[in-house]
Amino acid sequence: MPASSNSSQSTILILCQVVFDIALACAGAAVAEYVRFQTILHTLSLVVMIQALLAVLFSIFTGVYLSWRGRSLVEQVGKVALAWTLSFAALIAFMAITKTTGIYSRIWMGVWFLSAVFLTITLRLLLYSFLMRIRSKGRNSKKVMVIGNGEEFEALKQEFAAGNPYGYKISAVIHHKAIAPTTRKVEKVLVQGIKFDECWICLPLTSSDLIKPLLVSLRHTTLDIRYMPGLQDMPLLNHKVTTIGGFNALDISCTPMDSGNMVIKRLEDLLIGSAIFVLISPVFVLVALAVKLSSPGPVFFKQKRHGANGEPIEIYKFRSMRVHQESQGQVKQATKNDPRVTKLGAFIRRTSLDELPQFINVIQGRMSIVGPRPHALAHNEYYKNLVQSYMKRHKVKPGITGLAQVRGFRGETDTLDKMRRRVECDLEYINGWSLWQDIKIIAGTAFKGFVNPNAY
Repeated sequence: MPASSNSSQSTILILCQVVFDIALACAGAAVAEYVRFQTILHTLSLVVMIQALLAVLFSIFTGVYLSWRGRSLVEQVGKVALAWTLSFAALIAFMAITKTTGIYSRIWMGVWFLSAVFLTITLRLLLYSFLMRIRSKGRNSKKVMVIGNGEEFEALKQEFAAGNPYGYKISAVIHHKAIAPTTRKVEKVLVQGIKFDECWICLPLTSSDLIKPLLVSLRHTTLDIRYMPGLQDMPLLNHKVTTIGGFNALDISCTPMDSGNMVIKRLEDLLIGSAIFVLISPVFVLVALAVKLSSPGPVFFKQKRHGANGEPIEIYKFRSMRVHQESQGQVKQATKNDPRVTKLGAFIRRTSLDELPQFINVIQGRMSIVGPRPHALAHNEYYKNLVQSYMKRHKVKPGITGLAQVRGFRGETDTLDKMRRRVECDLEYINGWSLWQDIKIIAGTAFKGFVNPNAY
């Protein structure tokens, strides 16, 4: 199953959990009201809505909505219980601050808490059972390429054989004997066109010198790469570890933009992107008219770029150049005093007004407001062999603005060093993503990111 399909299913599953949590908060309040007062007339009161919102927020903070794939049931139930306990504690604190605790029955509050927690845990148990059942049939599973040797490697193959309930399907197995044949096998498998989601490297720490050549052979992919050195080696490590089906995996190339975080970022894009689009609509119309009147040709410039997971997408800009034909397979960047750029085009490029149509891409879900800037496909092919980890910037959706842009790395990349510095910023952004970081980048763009002398 392609990565984009898994991402869509995960998003739907998370949104369903949010809706169910809000409904179960109300259901728990209704049960408590019936037990205490033999009525359910006040189920949808303000305090119930506040608690439902708090339950969703604490579920986000405690990781309830993160992927359950390969995780233990006990861990998930513990997160749910913690999130709802914190939500009720925060509600009581709010009621104490507003001096409204005396209005509500303590018995009602206690029964509400117990019934809500019982309902939400029961829902998760049913959902967990359902997911394990469909994943054991091969549905909703991520495709994995496994590379390795030794006892841990053999045990892993058996644990994740066909019919496993963890949501991972081993689609390619490469037995590692010597580095050169192994890397050739990896490259051969990749060119076959199979859409892998992850690559697991299962080698002991004594073979750690073999990891780098394998990573080099995977450098052009956007796969999540995990290193599984064996349980006996884990006390020696001081890295982020993910437990998958009882096996410890050292995450080498995985983005925090996953599951719950992915939903948060999508909501951010929809809410902020839609608001910005409404605000800029008068400017949008004026620029569109100016482009149409300034020179013959279409208003919008459309071009294929790489989106999340390297999938091709079509992005929009206001046309800033005269209509011309590029050489086959080549895309020439705009340079200073470029004769192809119209007078109006030079202005809208310097002021970033040519980027406004990309808010349509954001609302469509092809781009984000914040992320690595999308480069032309020809440029990606050129730089991927020259800049280390270049293609890793495509693990997330491209953005209208990004960390590189607010730091001044914008415009023509006429030297390799300029591209390296831009990519370093992109990877730093992906590795340390947070909602607060996005807000700071958006604010930084508003104050200093629009007008740039390097944007020709």
